[in-house]
Amino acid sequence: MPVEVSVVATSSLGDRSYLASDGQVAIVVDPQRDVDRMLYLAGEKGVRITHVLETHLHNDYVSGGLELARITGAHYLVAAADEVGFERTSVADGDQVAVSDSLRLRVIATPGHTFHHLSYVVDVATDAGWEAVGVFTGGSLLFGTTGRTDLLGQRHAHELALHQHTSAKRLADLLPDGAQVWPTHGFGSFCSASQSDAPESTIGREREKNPVLRLAADDFVTETLDGLDAYPAYYAHMGVANVAGPAPVDLTPVNRADAAELRERMAEGEWVVDLRHRKAYAASHLAGTVSLGLDGPMATWLGWLIEWGVPITLLAETPQQVADAQRELVRIGVDRPAAQATGDAGQWATDPGQLRELRMADFVALAAAREGDVPAGLPSADVILDVRLANEWRAGHIDGAVHIPLPDLPRRLADVPAGAVWVHCGSGYRATAAASVLANAGREVVVVDDAFGQAPAAGLKTVGDA
Repeated sequence: MPVEVSVVATSSLGDRSYLASDGQVAIVVDPQRDVDRMLYLAGEKGVRITHVLETHLHNDYVSGGLELARITGAHYLVAAADEVGFERTSVADGDQVAVSDSLRLRVIATPGHTFHHLSYVVDVATDAGWEAVGVFTGGSLLFGTTGRTDLLGQRHAHELALHQHTSAKRLADLLPDGAQVWPTHGFGSFCSASQSDAPESTIGREREKNPVLRLAADDFVTETLDGLDAYPAYYAHMGVANVAGPAPVDLTPVNRADAAELRERMAEGEWVVDLRHRKAYAASHLAGTVSLGLDGPMATWLGWLIEWGVPITLLAETPQQVADAQRELVRIGVDRPAAQATGDAGQWATDPGQLRELRMADFVALAAAREGDVPAGLPSADVILDVRLANEWRAGHIDGAVHIPLPDLPRRLADVPAGAVWVHCGSGYRATAAASVLANAGREVVVVDDAFGQAPAAGLKTVGDA
């Protein structure tokens, strides 16, 4: 194939970046802030990065595009209509960019996710002329869905949804059925209107499957806007950083904190985050910490929960886990944790009385407790707290449960009714985070560490739209 496209996935944020090359030179599309991954990949393939492309000014992560262009000397392509605080190569609809004798880009305006969103068609040289092999669509046409249109404010959501419909149809009309679609969003990112329905796709497949290409404009707008849920609060800071021009990252180890310092930090209201798996946290943890394991989207939920700018200390079993967490956090603009500590929970306490356990159960146990047959060692189920997001709640929830989405919980603790709280989410990850917050507030709590789909089989009545 005249062009090789490599995916660099950031699964914790639900995004993809790309490196595409002709075997000698390469372009990079929508890079995350930790650009060493791209540099390593380019070195591994023996190609030189000559162009770095942004499809749009991102709302869900801090871009690495400016830094990657600085390091490599590449042209940094950003929409001419976007007002930014740094030098870039301005591009607009209709522009053509020669990457090499065998590879070129065509710039297509595809507003919808943002007002100045661009897509980049990749053309390769053939004996018969230039042939379109694919398109980098950013937050425009995704796999079975599109990018959401409300991130610039609800007042623009309807207008941008109409633009999104027009843009998707324009791409479908411009490109052959066999052209590959390479989106940035759709793999768990809250920038997507819904999640991708496939691991890869083509224009032809999207014609058949994607609602944006099957519905009339008004129907698409209504369906899209009705399906949107909340998005992380830290998104408010991402666009600002990307407009200004993100600073280089510093991923060197942060200062180590001893047990006394950890205690002081918590006493001052700082966040001390335990990165271990929730089962290890439940077995023994430092009282006052919050559970956000690295096995889940830690950065997303932490960035959504915290007051922006509050110092964060990381606890983990190994230095590598701390390093992994630092890497995830710089992607959302949390540049330097205040401190870190590694080892086991006993090493983080100044006395054994600071250590705490967290009780866990499943939906079978909850059903029994609700009927008055409380399993040994567990409290009565006075309150069932559902911390999933609004769309999950509407699709189906336990009859009689209280609903407070996890991001709202720290400021809505007073809304949790009195009594022992059994808290659940969709799997146990968010429930454990919520339980740690509740326990820190002095509440008696049990984590339902179970898949929500098991609730009806356990005998719990569920109600909702599903």
